[in-house]
Amino acid sequence: MQAVSRRLVQRPLAGGASICSSSSLRSLYGFSNHLNGTDNRRYASSLANKGGVGHLARKGTGGRSSVSGIVATVFGATGFLGRYLVQQLAKMGSQVLVPFRGSEDSPRHLKLMGDLGQVVPMKFDPRDEDSIKAVMAKANVVINLIGREYETRNFSFEDVNHHIAEKLALVAKEHGGIMRYIQVSCLGASMSSPSRMQRAKAAAEEAVLSALPEATIMRPATMIGTEDRILNPWSMFVKKYGFLPLIGGGTTKFQPVYVVDVAAAIVAALKDDGSSMGKTYELGGPDVFTTHELAEIMYDMIREWPRYVNLPFPIAKAMAAPRDFMVNKVPFPLPSPQIFNLDQINTLTTDTLVSDNALKFQDLDLVPHKLKGYPVEFLIQYRKGGPNFGSTVSEKIPTDFYP
Repeated sequence: MQAVSRRLVQRPLAGGASICSSSSLRSLYGFSNHLNGTDNRRYASSLANKGGVGHLARKGTGGRSSVSGIVATVFGATGFLGRYLVQQLAKMGSQVLVPFRGSEDSPRHLKLMGDLGQVVPMKFDPRDEDSIKAVMAKANVVINLIGREYETRNFSFEDVNHHIAEKLALVAKEHGGIMRYIQVSCLGASMSSPSRMQRAKAAAEEAVLSALPEATIMRPATMIGTEDRILNPWSMFVKKYGFLPLIGGGTTKFQPVYVVDVAAAIVAALKDDGSSMGKTYELGGPDVFTTHELAEIMYDMIREWPRYVNLPFPIAKAMAAPRDFMVNKVPFPLPSPQIFNLDQINTLTTDTLVSDNALKFQDLDLVPHKLKGYPVEFLIQYRKGGPNFGSTVSEKIPTDFYP
């Protein structure tokens, strides 16, 4: 069979030409190589080139078995936002490098989101510059999601939210081949904020833009989703104690946003023509809620009668202060704060809303989901007796429901 193949390849055509390669066939018969991105701009990479990195050929039609041209190192991928971002990147055929510092099981759920070998967990130490360089070595995109709203014995607010971000930006600058760098901050980040985390996030933004002026900053509002850190703790507290404390009377205003929309915004910024580079986006939901109004949505979804205890800020801070005072003074780790987090209580002393003149979802051609409905359906897991049981003020199960 091989001999026959060789004879066919070397057999001369009429006119003296010979078939010597597949490229000759393409030139002879005009075959299009559109799946390899050479003849059709639809399949060309939209990443803006930077440094010495050459053109990234995009292959396929855009599914998870395609090649998007993006090789992204996503720091903080094992967190809340990370799983949704990795899923969207992998679904479009990107290779995702997932640095992690905990157990080998931490990134295990992410490997299923991409094609075989496309999601690559890599062990790293955020305090070791060499390990950071190793996880960035093959990347052309870096996304930093690392952040935490409470302190531990090993990492302070400034360590997690500022110093690590600054180190990542400096390593990316030294790399020279990082075409897009996205820093995920938080809405309300300001050096004048009452929250230490928001002040650290603001310092991180300055450090990143100082090292990489073309970096994109994303400021998401409080994110809502299956693994969120606001509605889940509230629901668990209500199920355990039968009431919800309304810190500051529940009058603080904010714009919670669906976590999937935030991930979509990051991907949209990566896929544009570079117009988002060097810009800051404030990502808030379409509706403004007070803490009390959001709690009403939670109660309605878990089908419990609303019961509240108004808690003034001084009392709430007094209840949360011991944990912050003791965190570095005891030889063992303290439990993570849920409802009574001193820094989050400080955040609630001011409204956190998207600025009128800020770049928003609409500037990325996206429309965020309304919070009521699908984004909060995960709360049905807290209903007594299952998702079809329980009642609220506005919705009662008919008496003839039971057999």
